[in-house]
Amino acid sequence: MTDTPLGPVDGTQVPRYAGASTFARLPRIDEVGRFDVALLGAPFDGGVSFRPGARFGPSAIRQASRHLRPAYNPAQDVSPYAVLQAVDAGDVPCNPFDIDAALQQVDDGVHELLASEGRPVMLGGDHTIALGGLRAVARKHGPVALIHFDAHLDTWNSYFGADRTHGTIFRRAHEEGLLIQDAGSHVGIRGPLYSAQDLVDDARFGFEIIRADDIDRLGVAEVAERVRRRVGDNPIYLSIDIDVLDPAFAPGTGTPEMGGLTSRELLALVRALPREQIVASDLVEVSPAYDHAEITSLAAATLGFEICCLMARPESGS
Repeated sequence: MTDTPLGPVDGTQVPRYAGASTFARLPRIDEVGRFDVALLGAPFDGGVSFRPGARFGPSAIRQASRHLRPAYNPAQDVSPYAVLQAVDAGDVPCNPFDIDAALQQVDDGVHELLASEGRPVMLGGDHTIALGGLRAVARKHGPVALIHFDAHLDTWNSYFGADRTHGTIFRRAHEEGLLIQDAGSHVGIRGPLYSAQDLVDDARFGFEIIRADDIDRLGVAEVAERVRRRVGDNPIYLSIDIDVLDPAFAPGTGTPEMGGLTSRELLALVRALPREQIVASDLVEVSPAYDHAEITSLAAATLGFEICCLMARPESGS
């Protein structure tokens, strides 16, 4: 292999609606000798508590990524796939009937990518998959700081006796020692809770909550700065639940909540993150059965591209 990365199919040579069905029409992992970033599908939705369908998220995100023109991102001033070797690593074969088995499969898939010194970006799937990803990441890097974009805390204890679901994963991650205490942020939280105790528990687990309406009061720049201060210089796991966006911008998700972020706000926040410290990421809860005109899957595909750009951007430009 040469030192020049093998990039996406050229949209000026092959129309974007044709060609490879990989994310952004990137090469498959078996087409390159090494890689820096790998997009990995995790088609699992056995941990949802309301609307199902996120098992179809990875394929919908890949389809929507055909919309992208990935050669150059003027907002981040980078041509990401000329700087880093990115690949589509296919899907983890998640067991649809056994949550623990699926989590182990996600763990194994992320571990394999990390062992090759690449940074994984998981395409979900429901948010349960993040626990498998965090387990693999913590074995490689030790406990990490969590930046979590979501409408919901995801630190509840259990649902109907199940303690590993899309709403409990970060409580489990805290209990398993996967997260650095007092270095995690939830951004975009809103909506009613089961109890006021939910907030007490969440604070005990070491999280800072930045509510969606805090962005109106503080502004995007101040929120981004608070997140950066919170994580310090620690390795970061970035987790984006698409329902952090208002349902107007992401209707195709399992548990939508009124009063969320706009697409522009979320893009600005992601672009402001400390890129060198991000060791892994996920994009979850796209449920295409509830989508319209690929609005939600396009949002997730664009965020996947922006994360790749963030990882490729020189530190001096961050």
